[in-house]
Amino acid sequence: MRWSRHLPWAFWGPGLARAPQPADENIPWMIHRNWALKGGCSLGPPRAFTHHYGSSVGSVPPPGRHGPVLRSISAAEAIQQHRRNLAEWFSRLPREERQFGPTFALDTVHVDPVVRESAPDELLRPPSELRSPSQPPPATRPPLALSQLFDPDACGCQVQTVVLYGTVGTGKSTLVRKMVLDWCYGRLPAFELLIPFSCEDLSSLGLAPASLCQLVARRYTALKEVLPLMAAAGSRLLFVLHGLERLNLDFRLAGTGLCSDPQEPAAPAAILVNLLRKYMLPEASILVTTRPSAVGRIPSKYVGRYGEICGFSDTNLQKLYFQLRLHQPDCGPGAGGAGVPATAAQRDSLVEMLSRNLEGHHQITAACFLPSYCWLVCATLHFLHAPTPAGQTLTGIYTSFLRLNFGGEVLASGDPAQLSLMAYAARTMGKLAYEGVSSRQTRFSEEDVRGCLEAGVRTEEEFQLLHIFRGDALRFFLAPCVEPGHPGTFVFTVPAMQEYLAALYIVLGLRKTTLQRVGKDVAELAGRVGEDVSLVLGIVAKLLPLRILPVLFNLLKVVPRVFGRVVGKNREAVAQAMVLEMFREEDYNNDDVLDQMGASILGMEGPRRHPDEAPEDEVFELFPMFMGGLLSAQNRAMLAQLGCPIKNLDALENAQAIKKKLGKLGRRALPPSELLDQLFFHYEFQNQRFSAEVLGSLRRLDLAGVRMTPLKCTVVAAVLGSGRHALDEVNLASCQLDPAGLRTLMPVLLRARKLGLQLNSLGPEACRDLRELLLHDQCQVTTLRLSNNPLTAAGVASLVEGLAGNTSLTHLSLLHTGLGDEGLELLAAQLQHNQRLQELNVAYNGAGDTAALAVAKAAWEHPSLQLLHLYFNELSSEGRQLLRDLGDAAEGRARVVVSLTEGTAVSRYWSVILSEVQRNLHNWDRARVRRHLQLLLRDLEDNRGATLNPWRKAQLLHVEGEVTALLERLGGPGS
Repeated sequence: MRWSRHLPWAFWGPGLARAPQPADENIPWMIHRNWALKGGCSLGPPRAFTHHYGSSVGSVPPPGRHGPVLRSISAAEAIQQHRRNLAEWFSRLPREERQFGPTFALDTVHVDPVVRESAPDELLRPPSELRSPSQPPPATRPPLALSQLFDPDACGCQVQTVVLYGTVGTGKSTLVRKMVLDWCYGRLPAFELLIPFSCEDLSSLGLAPASLCQLVARRYTALKEVLPLMAAAGSRLLFVLHGLERLNLDFRLAGTGLCSDPQEPAAPAAILVNLLRKYMLPEASILVTTRPSAVGRIPSKYVGRYGEICGFSDTNLQKLYFQLRLHQPDCGPGAGGAGVPATAAQRDSLVEMLSRNLEGHHQITAACFLPSYCWLVCATLHFLHAPTPAGQTLTGIYTSFLRLNFGGEVLASGDPAQLSLMAYAARTMGKLAYEGVSSRQTRFSEEDVRGCLEAGVRTEEEFQLLHIFRGDALRFFLAPCVEPGHPGTFVFTVPAMQEYLAALYIVLGLRKTTLQRVGKDVAELAGRVGEDVSLVLGIVAKLLPLRILPVLFNLLKVVPRVFGRVVGKNREAVAQAMVLEMFREEDYNNDDVLDQMGASILGMEGPRRHPDEAPEDEVFELFPMFMGGLLSAQNRAMLAQLGCPIKNLDALENAQAIKKKLGKLGRRALPPSELLDQLFFHYEFQNQRFSAEVLGSLRRLDLAGVRMTPLKCTVVAAVLGSGRHALDEVNLASCQLDPAGLRTLMPVLLRARKLGLQLNSLGPEACRDLRELLLHDQCQVTTLRLSNNPLTAAGVASLVEGLAGNTSLTHLSLLHTGLGDEGLELLAAQLQHNQRLQELNVAYNGAGDTAALAVAKAAWEHPSLQLLHLYFNELSSEGRQLLRDLGDAAEGRARVVVSLTEGTAVSRYWSVILSEVQRNLHNWDRARVRRHLQLLLRDLEDNRGATLNPWRKAQLLHVEGEVTALLERLGGPGS
């Protein structure tokens, strides 16, 4: 997951090896703000619409085209209604777009991909093999704006048919959708009528005859009155044929006869052939989009212009895309108050870090060459930093991403098996990904790639499918490696995609050893015939002395059972490797997997490697997360739509193997970051019963030092919030928690007996949430540590309300919480309302003699309080002496600790005081701590001079040495 290395620029050749080109000021780009239509509103350009060079706005009909012909009142009304219907239909976003809120709505902001004109002779060349980034790319033609697609060509001939082609992920569907909406809003005045067709929809009709007018009328009922006028519209009529690869077109006269009448029924493919031949509606304009493998289905003599959709080949387009998307306001707080929307400053920070990473020409720049991966980067950042909707997982984002790009896509329309493109990718790219994970490898040579693609390819049909996949989808998954020192190698477009595909390869059951492949067939055959053969030989053995043969053939019945055990052992081996990868502490400073992913995208420095580890050792901590996520019911349903179904039995057996290994290795104490990784695995799996069984033995939740973002709080609450057993300790010290995080974690905090919230910058607002925690009827907290948080007196006012109604709390630490005199006096006034408290620490709070004496008196009157910490407060010598004297008189009541001494003896709590100082040496005011330590040192020296007991002198001298050592660490004078 290391995208952030500072790497040099690289170029792509044709096909796979094509890197983003240097920024070109002449490359057209634009921003479109599309506004939803309202009933009765004009469809003219919206007021907020902004445009730049290269857009279709303001385009005018080229000379020589027909003027307005559809101007009758009924025709105008029909076209206006058609505009409204199209706008409503094309404004509906797929769920993959809607799930991220306004930030990821395409009708809010759109950036045009680069479209470059290509020549027919370039298309006739054989497809290039994988090129290394060092090979220079062929010369490219200047880019085209959408408004220039139907301009006259270099010879001055009018262009009537345009074919736009691009690999998966370059933005063909988005471009068509944007063009249709542009026409709906009046931003394409060159065309009076636009009729879009989905070739996938037309292919579903098969050979059923229907006329062009029937096809239009069935899909766009508002145009029924306009159909007789289509021929008169001429070039101002635009047909958009999207996804031509879904249709098999035959331009031979023997295969498709001529037809010029739009009213004559014919097969949909025949109608399109005659439209493209210009035999039917010869003056109509036609825009075709397709994958590269299907470009040759239309003879070049029928095409006026070819355009290759090149995605965001300019890094300025990538940066513009991220700026526009990440600056959109986030959706509201997630379910259950998972957090608050990101502020403008936070969004600016994300955009700045991401832009800096793009400017460094890292591997992420090559990935964002495809607009689809820009979408994935934004979706991942939204997942990591914005409030997380209920049930949204990282695996779900990647599965949705693939469904957005591969949903309904088949590898070849002429293939009888209709193999889905995603299923083929899982088999080939999944094999390459898993072999890389197994060998801890992220870079692959050309031979590695070919070996996985061509494995098992034997027939001409299989080679044809491979040829199509190479041209249409290979560049979606692989990109040239731009790291120095690795020429001619390739990496997965985003690092996490390798781990996702490797996990998909496993859960689909595509990884089979030779024994499994052969043994499965043998086991099925043996199980089928063994029983029949044993029966026949049993009859024969009664007549002949062959009693040993039935015994031998009875063994055939055992073969299927033995094979099942072999498969089970294989699953356990995979589960073992997955669990070891999850708990592998591969880094000297090992961050959790979510922080590693964020650092990878934003270009921050990742964790350091252990000095003893090999420098080429790669990390695959997302692999087990994706393994668990792909077994969840939601992701399995989406994969089934992609043509990659996971059998229920396979999912169950994989889950059982993982649970067995997790149960064994998960019982040991884990570092905080590895513990969070385990919880994230359970969150991805989305199976509460599974998580409850595996985590049933967890008694101590130690996440100290882990930066608890809203997502991590949601993960912990979702996995552990529904548990029933109590947690002995929940340690959330130094986690950068905020009140929203506390509210999210409330179900977990209620189960904790010891709760550590030190060093979290929690203020008065958090105290209101803590009050609700203490007053909850299911609260089990006995020890609450709030030290080193700026609670102030305002926060304590809320906290004492919770103390008054709480019956479980026995130990409360308010060390260094900025209470002051007001806070201690509030505590003193309300302490009597709590009857269970045994220890109270209000040390280092800047309180004076009066407030300290008030809280001490309240402690002595308290029925259960045994210990009160008051050291490091602003007490005078007289005040300390008064507290000692009153404490001696209050025999049998609470002990008040104000110094390292008790009379002329060392206090039994001296080590507690000094250990607190050592623990917080870097967080407290050093000058203030030094002053307090000097006072304590002087007190020790005075008591040592006042006692004649040699044992006490030795103890005092020992403590003096400890205090002197602390002063030396602070840079202060010794004794």
